[in-house]
Amino acid sequence: QVQLVESGGGSVQPGGSLKLSCAASGRFFSIYTMGWYRQAPGKQRELVADITRGGSTNYQDSVKGRFTIDRDNAANTVYLQMSSLKPEDTAVYYCNAAAANFNGSTTVHWGQGTQVTVAT
Repeated sequence: QVQLVESGGGSVQPGGSLKLSCAASGRFFSIYTMGWYRQAPGKQRELVADITRGGSTNYQDSVKGRFTIDRDNAANTVYLQMSSLKPEDTAVYYCNAAAANFNGSTTVHWGQGTQVTVAT
């Protein structure tokens, strides 16, 4: 089983910055793509950014130039540095990871979510 533990959420004023972290632990062979999704009230969960094990990244258009995703493969940890935050970035942010298991299967896992609030 794989556990994803997130940290770093909170409240910030518009224009501010926050950094989210998510560490994967448990029994798995390797962690493939890791990513961050978000869900605002009344809206569907959407991809914010993801990163492959090799470091290739993908961003939602609305966060390009403001958010940076990075990972530490040795620590099985993914980070999301968020800058120039806007009120519309307010949401619960979820970590996501694809794990390669010892039996050859691949499973997808989610963190518990961390609240990010951008307001004056």
